[in-house]
Parts: sequence; C-alpha cells; structure tokens
Amino acid sequence: MTLGSRELPAVLRSAHLIGIGGAGMSGIARILLARGARVSGSDAKDSRAFLTLRAQGARIEVGQRAENLGSDGDAPSAVVVSTAIKESNPELLAARERGITVLHRAEALAALMEGHRVACIAGTHGKTSTTSMLTVALQHCRLDPSFAIGGDLNESGANAHHGGGGIFVAEADESDGSFLSYSPSVAVITNIEPDHLDHHGSADAYNAVFSDFLARVRPDGVLIVCADDGPAAELAARAERQGVRVRRYGRAATGDADARVLDYVPGEDGGTVRVGLGGAELRVRVSVPGEHMAFNAVAALLAGLELGAESTDLIDGLAAFGGVRRRFEFKGRAGDVRVYDDYAHHPTEVAAQLRAVRQTAGPGRVVVVFQPHLYSRTKAFATEFAEALGLADEVVVLDVYGAREEPEPGVTGELVASRISGAGAHYEPAFDRAVTLVSQLAKPGDLVVTMGAGDVTQLGPELLVELDRRDR
Repeated sequence: MTLGSRELPAVLRSAHLIGIGGAGMSGIARILLARGARVSGSDAKDSRAFLTLRAQGARIEVGQRAENLGSDGDAPSAVVVSTAIKESNPELLAARERGITVLHRAEALAALMEGHRVACIAGTHGKTSTTSMLTVALQHCRLDPSFAIGGDLNESGANAHHGGGGIFVAEADESDGSFLSYSPSVAVITNIEPDHLDHHGSADAYNAVFSDFLARVRPDGVLIVCADDGPAAELAARAERQGVRVRRYGRAATGDADARVLDYVPGEDGGTVRVGLGGAELRVRVSVPGEHMAFNAVAALLAGLELGAESTDLIDGLAAFGGVRRRFEFKGRAGDVRVYDDYAHHPTEVAAQLRAVRQTAGPGRVVVVFQPHLYSRTKAFATEFAEALGLADEVVVLDVYGAREEPEPGVTGELVASRISGAGAHYEPAFDRAVTLVSQLAKPGDLVVTMGAGDVTQLGPELLVELDRRDR
C-alpha cells in the first residue's frame, strides 16, 4: 500500500459499526466512507453525527437488532465494536453466530493506519487537545494528514478525515488499553496519572499499560514526553535504556533536542509560550487559555518537527488553532454573564482548567456546574475533586453520570459537594433546578462553566435562556 492510499484492508470493505454515533466510531466511519467502503451501523439513540454519515452514504439504524446486519447475501465483512459494547448486544451476538469477523475499534483504526507514518498522542490528560493542535498545525503546513480525534475540531467540525499526505495522527486511548493496537513512529505521552481504575483495577496496572505502549513504538521511532511529569519522565528514562530515541519538553527539559519551556505569559485570549530549542528561542502563540494548553502546543510542535514539518509553519499553524468542541468552548453571553462548556472530568483536569478560567474571567467570579463522571471515579477521587472545585467561587454539583457503570450506594454528587471548601457549594441532582439555581447565583461579570464528560453539556443553552429571561 502506498502512502496516503485509499486502499482498504479486505476485511473492512464492508463494515458495520455498533455504536456508530460515538466519537471514536463515527470517526472510523468517516474514514471508511472516504476510502470507498460500504458502511452501516446502529446506535441506541439518534445522534448529530448521523446526518453527516448518512449524507456520505452510510446506512444507519436507531435501535440495535440482529437484522441490522442484513441477510447472508449482503452481510458485512466485519463488525466493529468498542469496549462499551456488551457481549449481550444482539448485533454482536448475531455476528459471532454467523462467523462474521469482529474487530475492536482500535484494531479497525490500526488497519486504516497501514501505509502511513503514524503519530499517536497518549496520556491521562491533554491528548485530545494535543492531537487536535498537531492536526491543525500539519494542515497549515499543507501536509493533509489523516486524523482520528476524540473531539470535533472547531475549524472543520470534524473528528476524523482521510488525507492524502501519508501521515496519520491519532488520539491513543489508554482507558481500556486499546492503544496497544497501534505501532506509532511518533509517540507522545503528555502525562501519566492513575485513572480508569474501573478497567485497570489499580494505579500500578494503569501505569504498566504505558510501559506496554512504549514497546509498540517502531524501532526507528521516537518517544516525546513531558519532562515535568514524574511518571512520564521515568518512562522516558526507561525508553532510552531500551534504545528508544526520546525527546522531552517542559521546564525540566535540558537536552539539545529537547524543547525547554522558558516562560509562559497569559493574554486576553490565550497566551504565549517561550521555548528554547536547538540553540534557538521560539515564541509560540496559543489562542486557547491556560498554561497546560501551552504545554500541549509545545508537544505538538516537537511531534510536527519529527513528521518533517518546518518550525515556522508549525508555529503559525498552532497560532491558528481554534480549539476543540467541549474544551472550554464558548456557548454564549447573556447580559454580562459568559457561559462556557468544558469536558474536564478528572481532578487534575478540573484544577488546570479552573486556573486557566481565572485568567479569562478577569474581575468576575467563576461559577461551575460540575457533573461527576463514573461512580468508580467519583468514589476514588471525591476529595481531590472537591479540592479542585474549591478554585471556583460558586459550585453546583450534579449527580453522577454513570455511563457504563451501575450505581453504587452512597456514591452521589453530594459526596463531592460536601467536601468543597473555599467556595460556595451546592448539591442539586435535578437539571431544571440546577439551571434555576445557577441563574440566581450568577452576577453581572461572572463566568459560568458547565463541566464534565456527561450530558452536562446540554445545560449551556438552557442557562443562556434562563439568564436572558432573568435580565429582561
């Protein structure tokens, strides 16, 4: 297969995706369709992703039934699933009974990477933003990368694309260990901090999967890590002992090939990071707020250089990056109150984002509507969430968004709200009452953020309507 080829692996020439509306699955569907595959899929409920996929030729059913796989004459060559799909799913059961090849989402994506130079962005935090920054920067360099990201780029509104440039950029998900399907030439690890313990079971097991990922880097490849993150730095040292080439970024980076962060200056709309690299000093403008975002941009810069792009073009591309949906996404203004939405769902992410929000809020207060994600994560990190949320002025905590998990007795949003100090804390499990409460709490000049990985994102428009009604 030649670089940038539209050729499809035979097994994916006719694919049925269970849960096709999800971020990862819809991205694979986009690429398959662009390469000429026959694509079908299903999901439990309708999704905004369906409109585009159907327009591109996908056959999508709402509701999951065995007959969605078609008859023997038009059955798919493969059924693609994610970890979220249970073995009891009727379509998965039918596929196994009929002997249809079943691929995990990551296996399908790995097959689509064949023939490309692959860059995988991994880490507990920041991988979606870093992957997105690298993609936009490479597009600015006219390298037309293929990409698969766990969020929609603000520039294109897309989470995936089949490009002709011979480069494939992918967000590498460690939550279920599925990133071990990839074999990158360029691997980035932004940080390592225990998470997804519902799958991995322990912090040691979670850390170990990154060591396994290191073994997936191609022999001629490079590992890029944040030198300021202890576990990532330890992994980098281990990689070097194993003969893997390593490049580091951060304040602790010191080598000639490293990108040393010399300074970060926040601005009205983002900030500028000053970087020492190869004896030169570079200034990288980032249009999204927060020092953590500036560090992500430096990681993307190093990755882009490894992929053959010029530093000047990459820096211009990074400055043009307009963000990712649900990453401190501006939803609107009602009177003098601004409303944003953010995906942060781990204590470290919440704290980093709230520090960045402080720089954006100016003299106004910060009001957060936080929805805990997963019962296991809420139980394990309730105190850490409370400490992070204490950086706000007022916090309304919703109930837990369980996603794939069953409820646990005593594990509710109140577990977090009751531990918050330094901010006004309110536990309100009902969405409608939470909207009313926030509209009462917010004052002119305040900044409101809805935060979490669940359906809290739906509250932004409702808050704007309620705030507008209040101010009439």
